[in-house]
Amino acid sequence: MTDRTILDQITYNELPAVLVSATVREDEPFGDDPLDELEALAETAGMQVVGKAYQKMQQITPRTYVGKGKTAEIAALVEETGAKIVVFDNELRPNQQSALEDEVKASVLDRTELILAIFGQHVRTRQAKVQVQLAQAEYELPRLKNLWTHLERQRGGLGAVGGAGERQIEVDRRLLRNRISKLKSELDEINKRRATEVERRFELFQVSIVGYTNAGKSTLMNALTEEGVFVEDKLFATLDTRTCVWKLPDHKVLLSDTVGFIRNLPHRLVASFHATLEEVLHADLLLHVVDASHPAAVEMIEAVNNVLHEIGADGRRTLMVFNKIDNVMDQPQLTHLHMLHPEYVDVSAKTGEGLKALATKVQEVVEERETALDWTFSAGNGKLLAYLQQHGKILDIEYADSEVHVKALIEPRYYGQAAALKDA
Repeated sequence: MTDRTILDQITYNELPAVLVSATVREDEPFGDDPLDELEALAETAGMQVVGKAYQKMQQITPRTYVGKGKTAEIAALVEETGAKIVVFDNELRPNQQSALEDEVKASVLDRTELILAIFGQHVRTRQAKVQVQLAQAEYELPRLKNLWTHLERQRGGLGAVGGAGERQIEVDRRLLRNRISKLKSELDEINKRRATEVERRFELFQVSIVGYTNAGKSTLMNALTEEGVFVEDKLFATLDTRTCVWKLPDHKVLLSDTVGFIRNLPHRLVASFHATLEEVLHADLLLHVVDASHPAAVEMIEAVNNVLHEIGADGRRTLMVFNKIDNVMDQPQLTHLHMLHPEYVDVSAKTGEGLKALATKVQEVVEERETALDWTFSAGNGKLLAYLQQHGKILDIEYADSEVHVKALIEPRYYGQAAALKDA
């Protein structure tokens, strides 16, 4: 193996794909078409969707996940459309992928493999690259034979691996274990450095943007800060945490954009991206951005909250930001969202509607945490006055003889230093 993972070597650009939704009967539907999201993921990876298959099951079939009849239907759809790939909106075991490939005569991917491929396309920082490579390597380890079969099919081979190929798989398995160990060590070092960087930012009030993928988080960050964060109308266009200063009317805060969440986000991906989500764990306020125009907005909120719970951030102060209100056609749904989440602001990051109201609301949250000062001190204590002007909000100031009387608001993190300057 080279330094690239096998998933890196497999490309899906323009390849025809059949999508499969297989759910047990008690599963709740997600939107009008359960394959809408998987189709968007497939297109983001570069595939051309040529067919879809659906099944509601009483239970999962151990060998092929779906039953014999549905497997035969998928095989017929592959032959009819010329599909090279079948993508399941589920997490498949390695033996299920292998059995399905034998039956349908095409490469079979599950939801996790597709998301990993997209992550690999979009990473930019070294930390995100290592996180994705580690998740890919851990996914590949029990699936090396299947993945080599994918490559053989793309290269025009028969898709069978045997003899020398089997020996190569054993070599690759050993190399992959070594690679996983090295990636974990490198990620530990990166995470230590990043933790130090995050600690240094504690002087400013920290706001983190979270939300379902493609909810408009990066567009909102651009609109609020004019920082020029990368924006694309694709799922997972942002994988790296970006942080910049957001200037409110009377305050400055640090604003961070994070990777978009998604329903059924595989646990290994949450674990790999835990360090990237450190910004969320340290935030004083979360802005939970929701595409209010999406029919599955309620389910998307729940999916995000599930991930926040998994990383231990579900207790953070949260302000709901209902975005894309310029596209809202279902007013009753928006009203329902307001009832479910009474602390909210309606905005359109695209048109700018509601952004001033959002800034005002965030400033109110900042000021809720502030301590009121009513101090009289020597007019010669210029350091204290300068400190209060820089880190607090002066409400009133009076000069009398050799003294200064100041009424101000200051955040708890600055109070200790201010008190020390007063007593100096």
